[in-house]
Amino acid sequence: SGKYDLLILDEVNNAVATELLPLDALMNFLDGKPDDFNIVLTGRGALPELIARADLVTEMRAIKHPYQKGILAQKGIDF
Repeated sequence: SGKYDLLILDEVNNAVATELLPLDALMNFLDGKPDDFNIVLTGRGALPELIARADLVTEMRAIKHPYQKGILAQKGIDF
């Protein structure tokens, strides 16, 4: 529509890594995006093909997390 220039596909890397979403379907989607449109892929386990295709790759690692103290995922923070 041209109204937006950013799409965030939250946890899509997990969906591809577990074969919930086929890699080729995601790659075809990415290939069809306009040049002035940004797509952010999040989630663990990004496949090498996605990393190679990306313009920017950031890796985060947990230093300290409440889960380590037995606190389960918290609404508004973890989901």
